[in-house]
Amino acid sequence: MIVALDTFLLELLEDPTDHGPLRYVAQAHVLYNPRTRQAYEVRDDIPVLLSTEVREVDEAEHERLMNDPTGRDTGRR
Repeated sequence: MIVALDTFLLELLEDPTDHGPLRYVAQAHVLYNPRTRQAYEVRDDIPVLLSTEVREVDEAEHERLMNDPTGRDTGRR
């Protein structure tokens, strides 16, 4: 089951390192920074935006995350 993060929360979220927008991919349960190619997990609908928990993303996963139909960018539109 895919549970989406609250829209209001998504408007507020930014990468804790570069302070830019993230891409929330509900199906993968991650918040992804395509600029740094790093992903933060979303556990039990809670974004884990800790530098100790971030993981690197390879080219294949980058393409999957960027093209996932459940993805959307954080920040105000």
